[in-house]
Amino acid sequence: MPSSRKNSSRSALGDLERAVMDVLWSRSVDETVTVRDVHEEVSAQREVAYTTVMTVMDRLARKELVVQERDGRAYRYRASASRGEMTASLMRTTLDDLGSDDRTGALVAFVGDASAEELQALRDALARIPDDRDPPPSGV
Repeated sequence: MPSSRKNSSRSALGDLERAVMDVLWSRSVDETVTVRDVHEEVSAQREVAYTTVMTVMDRLARKELVVQERDGRAYRYRASASRGEMTASLMRTTLDDLGSDDRTGALVAFVGDASAEELQALRDALARIPDDRDPPPSGV
């Protein structure tokens, strides 16, 4: 079955992009870092050129996954969303690409594979949702 390329720039991270995002996600929400900061952390785990990290960070900024802020002649970067927010967005995009019947089946299958801890987190999250967000009964 062929895969859809819709939203591919936002939906899939390459290995190096993920490593860069991991560095950004390890910081507080408002903390910004330089390419040098990210390169130091990423290159401790793998051999990668400074210019390659700079290119990846620029590409992530164009994908709007990273906020790029001018600081003199250089830039500082931070993640535009938390890891959880980005994951939720990717899940919503994938579910939106499915028909309504497939969407329900996908959600059921997803929950069916969840661990006990994940199921409890889901129950806790559902309990926090106001009742007025419940969909109307079928046929209304």
